[in-house]
Amino acid sequence: MDIQPKELLQQLFDSAVAAALPKGNLAEYLPKDTRQKAVVIGAGKAAASMAAELDAIWEGELSGVVVTRYDHGAPCERIEVIEAAHPVPDDAGERVGRRILELVEGLGEDDLVICLLSGGGSSLLSLPAPGLTLSDKQAINKALLKSGAAIDEMNCVRKHLSGIKGGRLAAAAYPARLIALGISDVPGDEATVIASGPTVADPTTSAQALAILDSYGIEVGAHVRAWLESPESETVKPGDERLSKAEFHMIATPQDALDAAAHLARSKGLAPLVLGDCIEGESREVAKVHAAIAKQILKCGQPLQAPCVILSGGETTVTIKGNGRGGRNSEFMLSLFNELKGQAGVYALAADTDGIDGVEDNAGAMITPELFAQAEAAGLKAEDYLANNDSYGFFSQLGALVETGPTRTNVNDFRAILVLPK
Repeated sequence: MDIQPKELLQQLFDSAVAAALPKGNLAEYLPKDTRQKAVVIGAGKAAASMAAELDAIWEGELSGVVVTRYDHGAPCERIEVIEAAHPVPDDAGERVGRRILELVEGLGEDDLVICLLSGGGSSLLSLPAPGLTLSDKQAINKALLKSGAAIDEMNCVRKHLSGIKGGRLAAAAYPARLIALGISDVPGDEATVIASGPTVADPTTSAQALAILDSYGIEVGAHVRAWLESPESETVKPGDERLSKAEFHMIATPQDALDAAAHLARSKGLAPLVLGDCIEGESREVAKVHAAIAKQILKCGQPLQAPCVILSGGETTVTIKGNGRGGRNSEFMLSLFNELKGQAGVYALAADTDGIDGVEDNAGAMITPELFAQAEAAGLKAEDYLANNDSYGFFSQLGALVETGPTRTNVNDFRAILVLPK
């Protein structure tokens, strides 16, 4: 078997990303008659590429605006694409949030709205609730990102501080027909969590949002707490008549990405072991489990024989205690590197499918058995860099970062561990 490990790992990642692109995945969820007029809105890292695909296949009149992360834009002839900040919102996101709400308010029952949603939409579609400011949301968002909170917890808080999320966008568009198309970046593919669910009913409560803030010790101003304690802060709930004209369709998921990678692995003569698409937990701890599985395969041929590839997805978290650089995928890789210590026959890649690991310019990192000796020769100790949350600094010195640039989609983390016979 002629395998080039680094090349193969990159191919597996590329196949996962390709399976999650809007092109070819969008048309089947649109109305049969695409000659009618439609208003297009949307938010997320894939919003521009989704808009470009819709622009290419929709026959009727199109107008509207979508917001995506800076440098994630795509050319559209009929739909305006605006770029804003992620993961901490900025005033560009607030302005476009207000515009999007104004676009759908006042529409009639004969109007059609197509809403394009993907990961990152929570930060990009940032319209503070009445009485709150953008700086309020920025401070809370930064604190949540550092806390190690899971994505569903962060989005519960975001929804209850928003004037547009948690079903409020669909409520504003009523009685128009609203078709929301989503690319999932969250464990479980819950529409209520993707971009904080602006078009679907929200089962969470303001009391839960407060409890989350308190559980992570995040201090908020008295006016923020007063808002969350008021009935006005509640999101749109199941059974609300204003959601009766809204529908939601998932066009790409993390499982689609894993399936594509598994298919490619089989074509190369490798048995894929898919651990799941919704793995959560501290990145460094999740890495320890993955390392143990790789070692068990080499030692005992369990749960399958080498050559094989371990695949997994989901969204891990990093509780930041140091002052280094790096995202959850590179932190996963640094912990995996530390556990394997140059284990012969094991190669791995972990990267974010949007091409951006946290707020850095890399997607993730890749390790090989040889990298351990290189790190030792350079005097780089993985434990020290882990303690400082500086996975970017570690791998950048070894030339082991995975750099793809924005992919314009997002189905979250992708991990592949190639295990070859020693």
